[in-house]
Amino acid sequence: MSRSVLEFLLPKLCAFCRRPDRDGLCADCQGKLPWRAPPDAGGVIAPLYYRDIVRFSLHRYKFRGVSGYADVFGMLMAQAVSDSRVEAEVATWVPCSFFRRWARGYDQSERLARAVAKYLGLSADKLLAKQRHAKSQTKMSGDEMRRENVRGAFKVLQNPAGKRILLIDDIYTSGATLDECRSVLLSAGAEEVICCAAASRR
Repeated sequence: MSRSVLEFLLPKLCAFCRRPDRDGLCADCQGKLPWRAPPDAGGVIAPLYYRDIVRFSLHRYKFRGVSGYADVFGMLMAQAVSDSRVEAEVATWVPCSFFRRWARGYDQSERLARAVAKYLGLSADKLLAKQRHAKSQTKMSGDEMRRENVRGAFKVLQNPAGKRILLIDDIYTSGATLDECRSVLLSAGAEEVICCAAASRR
């Protein structure tokens, strides 16, 4: 039986404490989450800090195949975008490599982007592709190493000229990956690129 069928048949759980909850976010956890205020501090929109129960939840989502968490995080991200009063017409995402997508069975940032787009009423388009495999950013010790690691790693797939784009990633750390993707989109003619992540280390 496929994982998607199992997720449909099993009771929905809170994405953070894993107790049964029909909305995927129980009231108890909602009061305990490390909310980031304002959600766009530092120029990147993110509703949560990447620590404690948020970190464990995102690890289950990203590395253990619990793809259903995308809807909960997407809802929180969409609310943060709305609270930040920014406007976009299309959502896109930082793409992972073919190998990582194959290993996980899905692109975690794509699922987040499609969930955010659903809640905000935007289109979700694949505007970027990874043109070379880069090392995992989690293994990089400094910001400059992270920037060099992703330099030239992405290319534009569709013409973004004149569009206001909401660029989605899962975790904001140094900003190297988001900055590289944003630069590629702006160089291709995008009017504006607004960066958003599920959680931020800063």
